[in-house]
Amino acid sequence: MAHLFRDLSLGHSKREASPPTITVSKSAMVADDLPSPLGQLASKLTDAELRLTAFEIFVAACRTSSGKPLSNGSNSSTNHSDSPSHHSTNSPNSSALQRSLTSTAASKVKKAFGLKSPGSGSKKSPGSASSPGSGQQKSKRPLTVGELMRNQMRVSEAMDSRVRRALLRISAGQVGRRIESVVVPLELLQQLKLSDFPDPQEHEEWLKRTLKVLEAGLLLHPHMPLDKSNSSAHRLRQIIHGALDRPIETGKNNESMQILRSAVMSLACRSYDGSSTDSCHWADGIPFNLRLYEMLLQSCFDANDESSLIDEFDELMEQIKKTWGILGLNQTLHNLCFTWVLFHQFVATGQMDLDLLSAADGMLVEVSNDAKTTKDTEYSKILSSTLSSILGWAEKRLLAYHETFDLGNVETMQGIVSLGVAAAKILVEDISNEYRRRRRNEVNVARERIDTYIRSSLRTAFAQIMEKADSSRRASKNQPNALPLLAILAKDVGSLAVNEKRVFSPILKRWHPLSAGVAVATLHACYGNELKQFISGITELTPDAVQVLRAADKLEKDLVQIAVEDSVESDDGGKAIIREMPPFEAEAAIANMVKTWIKTRLDRLKEWVDRNVQQEVWSPQTSQDGYAPSAVEVLRIINETLDAYFQLPIPMHPALLPELMNGLDRCLQYYVTKAKSGCGSRNTYLPTMPALTRCSIGSKFQGFGKKKEKSPNVQKRNSQVATNGDASFGVPQLCARINTLQWIRGEFDVLEKRIITLLRNSESADVEDFSNGLAKKFELSPAACVEGIQQLCEAVAYRIIFHDLSHVLWDGLYVGDTSSSRIEPFLQELERNLMIISDTIHERIRTRILTDIMRASFEGFLLVLLAGGPSRAFSRQDSQIIEDDFKSLKDLFWANGDGLPSELIDKFSTTARSVLPLFRTDTDSLIERFRRATLETFGSSARSRLPLPPTSGQWNPSEPNTLLRVLCYRNDESASKFLKKAYNLPKKL
Repeated sequence: MAHLFRDLSLGHSKREASPPTITVSKSAMVADDLPSPLGQLASKLTDAELRLTAFEIFVAACRTSSGKPLSNGSNSSTNHSDSPSHHSTNSPNSSALQRSLTSTAASKVKKAFGLKSPGSGSKKSPGSASSPGSGQQKSKRPLTVGELMRNQMRVSEAMDSRVRRALLRISAGQVGRRIESVVVPLELLQQLKLSDFPDPQEHEEWLKRTLKVLEAGLLLHPHMPLDKSNSSAHRLRQIIHGALDRPIETGKNNESMQILRSAVMSLACRSYDGSSTDSCHWADGIPFNLRLYEMLLQSCFDANDESSLIDEFDELMEQIKKTWGILGLNQTLHNLCFTWVLFHQFVATGQMDLDLLSAADGMLVEVSNDAKTTKDTEYSKILSSTLSSILGWAEKRLLAYHETFDLGNVETMQGIVSLGVAAAKILVEDISNEYRRRRRNEVNVARERIDTYIRSSLRTAFAQIMEKADSSRRASKNQPNALPLLAILAKDVGSLAVNEKRVFSPILKRWHPLSAGVAVATLHACYGNELKQFISGITELTPDAVQVLRAADKLEKDLVQIAVEDSVESDDGGKAIIREMPPFEAEAAIANMVKTWIKTRLDRLKEWVDRNVQQEVWSPQTSQDGYAPSAVEVLRIINETLDAYFQLPIPMHPALLPELMNGLDRCLQYYVTKAKSGCGSRNTYLPTMPALTRCSIGSKFQGFGKKKEKSPNVQKRNSQVATNGDASFGVPQLCARINTLQWIRGEFDVLEKRIITLLRNSESADVEDFSNGLAKKFELSPAACVEGIQQLCEAVAYRIIFHDLSHVLWDGLYVGDTSSSRIEPFLQELERNLMIISDTIHERIRTRILTDIMRASFEGFLLVLLAGGPSRAFSRQDSQIIEDDFKSLKDLFWANGDGLPSELIDKFSTTARSVLPLFRTDTDSLIERFRRATLETFGSSARSRLPLPPTSGQWNPSEPNTLLRVLCYRNDESASKFLKKAYNLPKKL
């Protein structure tokens, strides 16, 4: 077996046997950022010391192994210089380390993972030829596998030579022993002495490292747990600690070494079942063995291009696996360690090589398969630790992926997401017992993780753009038209959403079909929280508030659109995502503020109406057309309000216009109501109907068993009617009020056309908004104007007839002798009033008010005849006088064809023309007609005694009360007798 431990200088490779360049690996630079999950060593062994120990194990394992010839991985045929090793003349017998690397076969593993070959250019791979001008030209020879490993692990040729010589001596003394039964550090201590080292300091450092290796493998991280009472462990600990203070003499079989050997072998050869074994467990305790194996795997990366595996990876890996017997490893642990090393190397080399990331992701497939079938609890702990470390690193970037990735490196993100999701799935699905038992059908691990990444990263991105927007706002706050913070933020959030959909969502959709929807729902919630606070602080409609709310409304529409487009193919059509996006209600907030604005304006207008109508003098002379200045001012304010409304920067002018119109309509209605308030009406000026009396000229008024009534010319007035002393309620003032209401009526069409124009020019209006004019019309105030004009015209008419002219009508007409108190004085006064009104009133109302005066005069004429009180009595001969006077009254209004139309006069004189013939009808006929009418009205109850008919005031020749009143005012004996008998009235009064 001696040939197994000979020098490794036989065989050649394209790689030159130059001394290794001692540099600090990039991977060492990220050790603090990415600590090994394989476990932390309790001993203070540096990476260099672990690497040298791993190399010793590698050489020992390969020197004692035999097998088929290696496949070769180089294609250079140039001449190479000899190796500087002075052991190049040793036995040419082939061993694992002596195989040369000259074939052009590519690594199968690299092909499987798509890994690249080492870089070119200034970065020379370890086996590449020296560049021109590199110094003295030497003849070249290919490297052996052993020399390649020494270069990759940065072990000096001197150290390599010492290890091989020692192993040769060990093998010479222990022929036939398997390397698994050899404690390599112990044998090296016994074979190497001070003289094998160039100086005592190097020997001391080697001695201390070797002892620390024994301590780590047997005491600190043993294969089997140590009993505190174990004497060998206690003795070994004393020897090691003593040797650190006072180095022992190595290279001899002295007493110290024998004690050390006894303690070491006693600990190394322990087994769980207590049986004897030919395996020594000195380096197969976790995590010591895993850290050593990690060093071996890291050696497979090119020293000059650490992101690439060497071309001879397959050959090297075949030899590395021979260490499994010493390190207590198997394929399952190898898969896990190699996954970690690939991932670690990707991180250590600046995350530039996606092949490494892809290879690590591919290895996780193997790890997942192992995890499903392996029940070893120790393996599960290492697996959990490794995957947690990978997942933790990935999530540190993915939970805020907007900070880490962009369009330029989004492919890296895809690899990291794939790796992180794979790690998470193994952790949950293959390790978690709870998942296995209960939730396998309930949980989609990949989707949940991606959902978490999206929401977390977008919340972080939102916070950043909010801070940026705040800085932008502060920088531009002194500039004109500076945007408010949330308007800037809405624009930035919209850009973020578009970028998310374009750059990141296509990648994340592989694991989450609604990735874009989740993203916009998250942004919607983030912005919604800020908007809610903003809205709660708004007290009035300001340009800033409207800008923010309009920006929010646009943002919401954009976000919802993205969510809808993203969820077209989803099972629920995106309903779940949409439910996550409760409306901002930005339009509702704008609408509420506009409603408040409208209410404020309307309240001010109403206050103005109250104040100014009270001060209005209602003089026809205040304007050319005889209307009040306050009306002009009201319409001016309404026009200003409309202008201001359509200048509001809001998106819903058409929607809220009806509310504004309704308010303005009510304000105008209120003005009309105030304008006619206190002016009275027809009933205000009508005299109180006197009680039914039997009277004669000169007699005193006598009621039917009642007290004497007041004189009928003392009229009761409505308490709302102003006294004669209040000039604002005179006939000219009433005419001014009528003119005002008529002028307002004429302005409605102008106002409504103006509103249509304003609406058409509004940016937010559609054709149907102004084509349908119903919402733009005034409804209450036009009707109020019509009603007000009607009321005021009647008030003027009945005021003139029953108030201003009562002295010539009620107090003068037919009082005493009929022939001497005819209608002429009344006609003269009435004509004078008609002239004044014709000159004062608006021409479009003139006919209306003259008609009302005519109707009032006809009604007054009949009231004198039928309810004129005890001072009036008529004979049949007086009927002609009465008819002539009524004709004169009608002629006044006809005015020889210049007055009212004859048809109108005939219409309103119908009642008088039907009643006047009663005054020339004989008394007996009147009595008979009265009896028949009473019987018809009251039925058989009126046969024994005629009841007194009620006064309706609706005069009619066939109505009992009208007939009775003609009889009461009939000045003859027959009437007196009948009234005495029927109602116990005396014949003469």
